[in-house]
Amino acid sequence: MWDLWHSGPVSDQDTDLETLVGEWLTVPDLAERLGLPLSAVRRLIDDRDVLSARVGERKVVAVPAKFLDDEGVLPALKGTFTVLGDGGMKDDEILRWLFTPDSTLPVEGAPIDALRGGFKTEVRRRAMELAF
Repeated sequence: MWDLWHSGPVSDQDTDLETLVGEWLTVPDLAERLGLPLSAVRRLIDDRDVLSARVGERKVVAVPAKFLDDEGVLPALKGTFTVLGDGGMKDDEILRWLFTPDSTLPVEGAPIDALRGGFKTEVRRRAMELAF
């Protein structure tokens, strides 16, 4: 009989996405922060201007807080989502990639921190390498 289960070190893939991202904003919180009606926030999610996941005990739809800055939604996100999505990544995989720490980036932290730090070109270059 074959045993398909194996033990081994826990990989980054085993880290809970909710924990990896850290701070989340529910749709009503996001609407309030952006000064938009709920329908407009849902459209942002539907149009993939931001990605969402179901989080918490009640599995509510939420968006990573780091997707916003003082101006609103980070403009560099949508193109980055497109590159990674065109490469075959699903939304949860894109979120995981954006929030997984990478010591080779020009800023400390994860790709989302590099985007927030103005390193869009570097993040997109890495995203294209993953995609193709």
